[in-house]
Amino acid sequence: MLEIVPYSHVLILAAILFAMGAGCAIARRNLIMILIGVEVMLSAAGLAFVGASLRWGQLDGQAFVIFIMAVAASEVAVGLALIVYSQRRTGSVDRDDYNLMKG
Repeated sequence: MLEIVPYSHVLILAAILFAMGAGCAIARRNLIMILIGVEVMLSAAGLAFVGASLRWGQLDGQAFVIFIMAVAASEVAVGLALIVYSQRRTGSVDRDDYNLMKG
């Protein structure tokens, strides 16, 4: 028997995940943990889009999640490259030491 999860439960879960990701991105000093927090926030947005897509029976939300995953992959690639650069220059991945690229 197929049971459908109520849309409000999906939105509550997405809001909780988004808040956890925002808390991680704000509270941490480690750049890698900040990237993980941003990834959790993007996943929460994707979950909300998929829930809305299922709620209204259209595929627009699921198509948008593919774009979110592409943005997340590029954000991780560029972010980790910058973190590796910063770690090689300073020996630390602390966000306070991350002012090397000032012009």
